[in-house]
Amino acid sequence: MRSLPTRRIAAVALTAAASVVALAGPAFAHVTVNPGNAQQGGYTAVDFRVPNENDNASTVKLEVNLPLDHPLASVRTLPMPGWTTTVEKSKLDKPIKVHGNDVNEAVSKITWTADAGTKIAPGQFQEFRVSIGPLPTDTDKLVFKALQSYDNGDVVRWIDEAKDGQPEPAKPAPVLALDKAAAGGEHGATAAPTATADSHGHGDATTQAAASSDKGSDSTARVLAVVGIVVGLVGAAFGVLGLRRKNGGSAS
Repeated sequence: MRSLPTRRIAAVALTAAASVVALAGPAFAHVTVNPGNAQQGGYTAVDFRVPNENDNASTVKLEVNLPLDHPLASVRTLPMPGWTTTVEKSKLDKPIKVHGNDVNEAVSKITWTADAGTKIAPGQFQEFRVSIGPLPTDTDKLVFKALQSYDNGDVVRWIDEAKDGQPEPAKPAPVLALDKAAAGGEHGATAAPTATADSHGHGDATTQAAASSDKGSDSTARVLAVVGIVVGLVGAAFGVLGLRRKNGGSAS
């Protein structure tokens, strides 16, 4: 009779461990923009990181919509071998001033389509790099709604915006947080973790090792934390099981 509660304890612990893994998994599968922050008024290069979260299909297209409520006058894509890039522009309701000139249209959408023989297979991810700027000074974030298409016809819409005080939505849109420029800082310069600016004020597409390292370290820490929780729960369950068996053996 003593074995029944023990089995229940072990089952509960294993179920909890599985739940932790299930809840943590989707957090690593979002389409994101990296690095996740930049400086207002500057230029920067960002990567749209696209993981394949489908075990039975491959990603063959990514569509990223750029916000027209805070238009970006300069948008440049880095060539991607095996992918065809299409850039769409839209006329602005109200022109914006950039370096003293009126800008009447801005990029509203970028589409990367896989060429024949190219794909993001299950268990893989790809990064699509874009140089953007000047970043607006009247908002603390830019939201890039994205659509991820698979070769089986599935389309995942990463378009939901997070609300303050609410849980993260199931399919959150990639967000670039904008930090205020440091007092006395040079206008139009980029923050340290982002790409440097050239002599014309345009951001280059050079990968910043520090930003990538910080991002990778954060993801690694989250994975290790989840693994630690799972191992702890399973260890506790089997520890209780062993203790009860030992006590049962002594009683006999």
